[in-house]
Amino acid sequence: MLRTHHCAQLTKTNLGATVSLAGWVDSVRDHGGIIFVDLRDREGITQVKFDSALRAEAAQLKAESVIGITGKVESRPEAMMNRGIPTGEIEIDATELTVHNISETPPFPLTDAGGDKVNEDLRLTYRYLDLRRPKMRKNLAVRHRAAKSVRDYFDTQGFYEVETPALFKSTPEGAREYLVPSRIHAGQFYALSQSPQQFKQILMVAGVEKYFQLARCFRDEDLRADRQMEFTQVDLEVSFIDREGVYSLLEGMLKKVWKDVLNHDLPTPFPRLAFKDAMNRFGVDKPDTRFGMELADFSDTFKSSGFKVFASTVAAHGSVKAFNAKGLADITQGEIGALEEIAKSLGAKGLAFIKVENGEWKSPIVKFFSETEKAELTKRLNIENGDIVFFAAAPWERACAILGRTRLEAAQLLVKRGKMTLRADQWNFLWVVDFPLMSYDEEKGSYAATHHPFTSPVAEDVPLLDSDPKAVRGQHYDCVLNGMELGGGSIRIHQPALQKKIFEDVLKIPADVVESRFGYMLKAFTYGAPPHGGFAFGLDRMCALLCGTTSIRDVIAFPKTQKAQDLMAQSPTPVTAKQLKELHIQTVIPQQ
Repeated sequence: MLRTHHCAQLTKTNLGATVSLAGWVDSVRDHGGIIFVDLRDREGITQVKFDSALRAEAAQLKAESVIGITGKVESRPEAMMNRGIPTGEIEIDATELTVHNISETPPFPLTDAGGDKVNEDLRLTYRYLDLRRPKMRKNLAVRHRAAKSVRDYFDTQGFYEVETPALFKSTPEGAREYLVPSRIHAGQFYALSQSPQQFKQILMVAGVEKYFQLARCFRDEDLRADRQMEFTQVDLEVSFIDREGVYSLLEGMLKKVWKDVLNHDLPTPFPRLAFKDAMNRFGVDKPDTRFGMELADFSDTFKSSGFKVFASTVAAHGSVKAFNAKGLADITQGEIGALEEIAKSLGAKGLAFIKVENGEWKSPIVKFFSETEKAELTKRLNIENGDIVFFAAAPWERACAILGRTRLEAAQLLVKRGKMTLRADQWNFLWVVDFPLMSYDEEKGSYAATHHPFTSPVAEDVPLLDSDPKAVRGQHYDCVLNGMELGGGSIRIHQPALQKKIFEDVLKIPADVVESRFGYMLKAFTYGAPPHGGFAFGLDRMCALLCGTTSIRDVIAFPKTQKAQDLMAQSPTPVTAKQLKELHIQTVIPQQ
C-alpha cells in the first residue's frame, strides 16, 4: 500500500509516529513560508505541514492534484486546533512528497455549496468530479450501508440470494421494454428484464422457498426525479406466506436498515390503510400523512343543492369533495391560477374555492349555498378566518385525484410561507392494502390488472371475477413513506386454472398469446407450485429518502439525464453499418 493510514484516522494517540498518507489536495495555504496542505481521501482530511526543503515544491501544488506524503505526526498549536474533525488536533510534518498527478482547474467548485449551485448537466458531464463532493461521497456510503443491511437481514432470515437473467423475452404489457436484437437468431429479440417477476415465481416452484436479489431492472419510460431507465430493486419472494407474514418480514428489514444507516428506531407495526380510505381521505394511494388537510365527502350535503354543478354531479353518481387548506387565504391569484391548471390537467373544468377573510366567505359560488350547507362545511372542515376551502365535483376517482394533487400543492405553499413544516426525517410509514384487482379502461373497453396479472384475488371475491371484476379485491400491498411509494408486492396466483382464467377470461388475452408469453410458467404451475408472495422495494428511492434528497440521481453513481442520456460517456451513440448488418437490422431516420 502507498499509505499507512487514511486521512480521518490519525489522532493524538499517534503522536511521534512516522506515517504515509495519499489522496487529493483539498487546499493549499502559504503562512509566511510554511505551506499547509489539507490532504483529502474518501474518509476525511488531514493537515500536512511543509516547512523543510519540500515547501517550494509544495507551494506549486494545485487543488485536486493527487499526492503522497510521509512524515511525523505532531500536535497542532492550541490556537490552530480544529475539533470539528477527527484529525483536528494533529498535523503531519512532511519529510517526503510524491506528486502522482497534477490536476487542471475543475469546471466547478467541489464543495457541496459550490456544486449545488451549478447546472446538473455540468455536474453529470463531470460526474467523476461531482462524486468527490462530500455530499455525494456520503450518499454512496449510505447506499452501500443500506444494501449491506438488506443483505445481512435476509441472510439471517434464511434467504438465498439468486441472480436472474437480464436478457428475457418480450412481454409487452406494463412499461415499455428495451429490446435487444439477437445476432444468432436473425429477426428475434430479447427484452431487458423489467423485473424478475416471472423468474422469482419459478424459483418458488423450484423449491427455493426464500429468494432475494438486488436486481437491476430496465424500463424505457420518460424520466423524472424519482425514475431512471435502469434502476435497482430489493426483490424477494417467499413460499408458504400470507400477507401478514410479508408485512412483518418487510417491517423487520426496514427497521434494521434505518437503525444501521441512521441509528433511528422505527416503530412497528406500520399503520394500514385500505385503498378506498386512502383515496377518500387523501386523494391518492400513496398519501403523505405528515400533515392533515384531509378530504371530506359532501355528496349527501349537496345532492339537492341550489348550486347545480354540485347537484348534477351527485345525480350522475359522482362525488363532491372538499378540503380546508388552513391558513392559506393569503394565496395569490397567480398561485390559484397554477392550481387551476393542475386541476384541469387531471380532468377538472376548473377549481372551485372559498376564501374566508375578515370573517367573510368570498367566492362566486357562495351565493348558491344554503345556510345548512354552509353550516355543514364549517362543522366538518373546521373553517376559520384565514382558511381557504377547495372543491372538486366529478366521478369519484377523478374528484379524489384532483383534490389529492391540490392538497399536496397547497401544503408546499404553506411550507413556503413558513406556516407548515414537512420534516425529511419524519418517517411516516404505512401499508396501503385492499387494492382493486382490476381497473376498466374505457377507451379500450377492457380490463387491466392494477398491479400485475399474477396477483391473487382475495379468496372470497373470486366468484365476482365472472360477474363484476372491478369489485374484486387483490392481495396487493404497497409500502408508502411520506407520500412516496417505496415498493409494492402481492400474494401470487399459484393455481394454473385461476391464472389461465385471469389471462383469458378477464384480461381477454388470446389463448395463443398467453401460451407464447406465459406458457412455460403455466406448465410449471402444474408440477406442484406452492402458495407464495413477494415484494419489490426501489433501492434507489429508499436511499434517496435516507439521504434527504428528492432525486434518485443523487444516489446513483452514474445516472442518466431526464432525456435518457449519459453526458459523461456521451451515450447513446450511433453504431456502425457493420454492427447493424451483423444484427440483421436496419435503422429508419424519423420524419421531422
